[in-house]
Amino acid sequence: MADGTMIYLHHYEASPYAEKIRAMFGHAGSAWGSVLSPPYPPRPNLQPLVGDFRRIPVAHHGADVFCDSALIAREVATLTGCAELDPTVPDGSAQSLAERAEGEVFFCAITAAPALPLIGKLIIGNGLGGAFRFVKDRTAMMQGSSVKPPQGKAAAAVLRDFLGALDEHLAGRDTLTGEGIGYADFCAYHPIWLALSVGGLKSLKGFAHVQGWYERMLGLGQGDRHELDPEAAFAAVAGADPAELPEASLEHEALGRTVSIGPSDYGTDGVDGTLAAVLEDRYILARDTERCGAIHLHFPRDGYTVAA
Repeated sequence: MADGTMIYLHHYEASPYAEKIRAMFGHAGSAWGSVLSPPYPPRPNLQPLVGDFRRIPVAHHGADVFCDSALIAREVATLTGCAELDPTVPDGSAQSLAERAEGEVFFCAITAAPALPLIGKLIIGNGLGGAFRFVKDRTAMMQGSSVKPPQGKAAAAVLRDFLGALDEHLAGRDTLTGEGIGYADFCAYHPIWLALSVGGLKSLKGFAHVQGWYERMLGLGQGDRHELDPEAAFAAVAGADPAELPEASLEHEALGRTVSIGPSDYGTDGVDGTLAAVLEDRYILARDTERCGAIHLHFPRDGYTVAA
């Protein structure tokens, strides 16, 4: 990609949803700007763009900012010409496995991990103080959450049941759709990557089809990754204008008004701005920022709430 079409990803190395997008860049063989972020707030690399919104990764292309991995994937698919990365899965069984992976299985990848080894890995990766702040932050993030995953052995059973279903599905197929790599593969990949990373899963022994598929996913790499500092990312946003809004917006009582948009399940901190458009798959929020000027933030409609 030339600089004018560069997509910037704000992420941290251990982020599973960021790994989902990094693997997509690997599949596409595309160039992208990597802006490393702290794993917990404060995040000075993101606050000027998204305020108190606390989920990650966040990506931007020009002055359009994408606050969800499915919307990021759609943008990557458009920019790279890899239509298979768009979150539309024609195979019903593949879509079902993808949704299952990013639902209960994702959380069980964490809650199945034994506490002491998990804390040990946090200390190794973040230092003692960083591990404490990480646990404190994630605990606060889940307070009042509608997500209540099983713990310990019950979570491990969910993981193994999913791996069994995935192994059966992959018998005789190289990918989840059986017709080349697609969005569903990346949805199923990153929770397994997380489970193997944090200790909720020791290995893929006993799931030969999953093992082969997982190794192929790992082999995609991360594409042409360029490490950048936040100032370079801010400059790219400030030097661009948001894309034109679509002519036809769906009706919404809050259109043109100041609203706050945030997740409805966990980490519910919202972002204030003007609701500029409502599409089938997203809300577009217009913000005037001190650092970067006018920007448009894109949020999915599914799982997000618009409040006055």
